[in-house]
Amino acid sequence: MKKVLILGGGFAGVDAAIHLRKLNYDVTLVSNRDYFYIYPTSIWIPTHESEFQNVCVDLRELQNAHGFTLVIDDVTQISKKENSVTLKNSGTLDDYDYLVIAMGAAKMKAPGIENTLSICGAPEQSLQIRDALDALVKKGSGKICMGFGGNPKDSSAVRGGPGFELLFNVHNMLKAKGIRDNFELTFFAPMAEPGKRMGPQALKMMDVMFKKLGIQKHFGKKIKQFEKEAIVFEDDSRLVSDFTMFIPAGDGHAVIKNSDLPTNEAGFVKTDDYSCVLNEDGSLSNIYAIGDVAALEGYDWRAKQGHIAEVMAKNTAHNIDQRDNGGSDFKGYHEHLNILCVMDTGDGAAFVYRDEKRAFMLPMPVIGHWLKKAWGVYCRNSKLGKIPRIPGM
Repeated sequence: MKKVLILGGGFAGVDAAIHLRKLNYDVTLVSNRDYFYIYPTSIWIPTHESEFQNVCVDLRELQNAHGFTLVIDDVTQISKKENSVTLKNSGTLDDYDYLVIAMGAAKMKAPGIENTLSICGAPEQSLQIRDALDALVKKGSGKICMGFGGNPKDSSAVRGGPGFELLFNVHNMLKAKGIRDNFELTFFAPMAEPGKRMGPQALKMMDVMFKKLGIQKHFGKKIKQFEKEAIVFEDDSRLVSDFTMFIPAGDGHAVIKNSDLPTNEAGFVKTDDYSCVLNEDGSLSNIYAIGDVAALEGYDWRAKQGHIAEVMAKNTAHNIDQRDNGGSDFKGYHEHLNILCVMDTGDGAAFVYRDEKRAFMLPMPVIGHWLKKAWGVYCRNSKLGKIPRIPGM
């Protein structure tokens, strides 16, 4: 039985482990935390609509369900040349036939970033956001600013959707408490048209929503630094803020940047369409990179999302199996590139879709919110093998 070492316990890593086990590979999964975190549903933790534990799936439960070996440790070094991975506490691992890197991305660090919290950062930050919002609610008024940034070296590393969702949910929370009029809500971003990658229709609808909900906009100015009670822009203008939630753009993982793996300018691992890292002579290596750690090639509007990571994971398992059985029916991720999300608003949602042929946003009042809730239940239980996976999901 051939051995596969997987680095990372997020969407990409967990799905790779599940699919490879189904193909009867000996799989070891290394994760720096002992739970799989369902980021898309973490938007409800700050507004008390969900508890932290409801967004977590114990990796040991997944281990028992699928039969992979689990190691909780930090990756400190990867050597392509030596075919080895070094862990902080467990030493060096080199007894594997294939390496699947699914460690996610680091975050760009703007000056004063410590004065912000991110809904897409370390999972614990969702609880800190909740506590900060609770303090403002107790105070009875305040200025709340939420936004996201970009990476000039890699346009696919932007994640703005959860920022929109969290702000809409906060609006509804404050409205339900009868204190919305006491708060000034502002969405900010350095680009002139944040959300443009979703398509022109979605961009217009977002503008309508901002106006309808009384949310201020501050777009088109680069961020100079974050201060404890303000955001300072390149022209030294200031946006006063009692609480700032900011989603930094993704950046190459430090371990990847310090390795001998091929990377793009931003530090993401270069692969072919089949997620395989190529050798210098163009031949296939035994290393695959999937999810946010990989350099995503394709359209200008491409975005790193969980469902793309899952496609990469499933394809990687298939491609490894093809190689070992003398096949050549490899599957790539490029044909699956699209933007797909249910953008929750707290009292409904909007279905957002874009591919190379079309782009649209479909409002789903009330039912959309509960559909996203249902997806969270599906995500947990399908990964645990308690319910069947829906084809294509």
